[in-house]
Amino acid sequence: MGLILFGFTFYQSKQMQKQAEIQAQLDSARMVELAAQAELDSIAAAARLADTTLRAAVPEAQAASIYKDSLLEAASAAESQIVTLENDKVAIEFTTKGAQPYSARIKDYLTYEGGDLYLFRQGMSEYSVSIYTSEFINTKDFNFQIAEKTATSVVMRLPLAAGGYIEQKYVLPEGSYMMQNTLSFVGMENSIPRNVSNIDIDYTMVVPRMEKGFKNESQYSKLAYYYDGEKKPAELGRGRSGSKRVDSKLSWFAFQQQFFSAIMTSEDQYSSGEVSVNFFQPEDESHNLMACKANMRQELDKTNPSSISLDYDFYYGPNHFQTLKAYDRKYEKIIPLGGWLVGWFTRFVIIPLFNWLHKSIANFGIIILLMTLFIKIVVLPFSFKSYSSSAKMQALKPEMDKINAKYPKQEDAMKKQQATMELYRKAGVSPAGGCLPMLLQFPILWAMFRFFPASIELRQQSFLWADDLSTYDAIVDFGHKVILLGDHISLFALLMAVSMFLYSKMNSSQMSGDDPNTQSMRFMSLYMMPIMMYFICNNLSSGLSYYYFLSNLITMLETFVIKKFFVRPGDILAKVKASEGKPVTKSKWQLRLEEAQRIQQQQLREQQKRQGKK
Repeated sequence: MGLILFGFTFYQSKQMQKQAEIQAQLDSARMVELAAQAELDSIAAAARLADTTLRAAVPEAQAASIYKDSLLEAASAAESQIVTLENDKVAIEFTTKGAQPYSARIKDYLTYEGGDLYLFRQGMSEYSVSIYTSEFINTKDFNFQIAEKTATSVVMRLPLAAGGYIEQKYVLPEGSYMMQNTLSFVGMENSIPRNVSNIDIDYTMVVPRMEKGFKNESQYSKLAYYYDGEKKPAELGRGRSGSKRVDSKLSWFAFQQQFFSAIMTSEDQYSSGEVSVNFFQPEDESHNLMACKANMRQELDKTNPSSISLDYDFYYGPNHFQTLKAYDRKYEKIIPLGGWLVGWFTRFVIIPLFNWLHKSIANFGIIILLMTLFIKIVVLPFSFKSYSSSAKMQALKPEMDKINAKYPKQEDAMKKQQATMELYRKAGVSPAGGCLPMLLQFPILWAMFRFFPASIELRQQSFLWADDLSTYDAIVDFGHKVILLGDHISLFALLMAVSMFLYSKMNSSQMSGDDPNTQSMRFMSLYMMPIMMYFICNNLSSGLSYYYFLSNLITMLETFVIKKFFVRPGDILAKVKASEGKPVTKSKWQLRLEEAQRIQQQQLREQQKRQGKK
């Protein structure tokens, strides 16, 4: 230990000497560096002084121009103007700075706070065109001249000194959310080089918040883009920021808020591009939802180089299924209605039924009630089979208790299962009799789950205590977030969870027994599922929770009626007694199950033999 201590001390002293030498070198180098920096600072100060003196001596008018083209130079310094086009649907402001939309207000709709609904506010969007002439220019840097203005159209032009001009024409027809845009390059055959075959279209937009809950609004907001010929558009977003490179032709892209969208379509398709979306934080003081960007490459048709025109369409309006579908461009596909089966049911059953009821009924709470009754009546044949099967199994509870008492041990599980199947055969009950009907109802439940939060018809429609059926109905507002729960308690979600618990309570008797698996299933059905569904629905549409609540109430009523008047426990038990000692015809499914049980028993016996030999 003494030798180790001496050696370590000796080594440390050598290392300290080396570090001291290195530090001395670094200090010396630092002094040189500081001296050099002082010299550079002195030179920079002298240069700034000389530059200031030179600027004072040279008049501002003689300063170097930014652009070679004198007309472009003048346009870059000119003052901008604001012009407006509006009809009964939308009011759009334009700025001559870049000849682009400046704001878009959608009429007949308000924000949740009651203010005017702007799809984008003044100056919160940018639509620009980049092209190379004798120099690289971007339209956003120049003030265009207003060449023509009517009640439905505006034409703005940017002239060039070499001849010709860039023109932006916007037309807003009456009674439409669609604005037509024609971008033209007129008389610029000598300005645009022959090897320039495309331009860049850049469109950015900051979409403000418009709804009650940020979480729900952001989950249903996204950026979508559509390839011609595809069944549905691709997308990114839904509350998550992201970007995507697009290397093939696409027809349109959409900046989609939960209930409103800005869609830009190219008649000749974009050749490629890049899209991105970034969501703001809930506490953002500017009250913005997301920032969307689309950078697109557009090919030029130079068949007539003296007059090149490109046509675009801008949709500024609601995500209303029939309105979007009327344009026949697959716009309606941005509305999340589910996959092919669920989406088919929603498009051809739910939406037509909803619209038909709305023609004569104004109250959407009553419409949802009638829709629930209609759907329950349609699926009643399937439900009856499922509920009656459940009721028959509950009627067999005394016999099941006898089987559980006869085979209490875990190693007798196979015998207990065989005895249970024998009991079901005598009673004429199929264990899977209630499964298939329930599976057939899942697409309906999922269709409603997708329909209500995306239905603009429910937006700001009140019913009972809910002031907006498209979002949550808060009866208690905490003022701060609580883990899992959020910042509020939704009453319809709470009623839905309670009704789910009561229905599970009605059917819990058929899951009796000491089997751990049975007890676990009973706990999940009785407690966990209602609690989980409450946490899920607490932030979702109150119309959806209201529908589930009504559906549970009607289901409990149907179950009670079936048990009371159609399935009598005494008759079921009498049938069991009457079939004792008689051969029972077995179904193919029962035969396959027995064969599987026989193979399992054989494997268990072989395993026990091997363990005995060991």
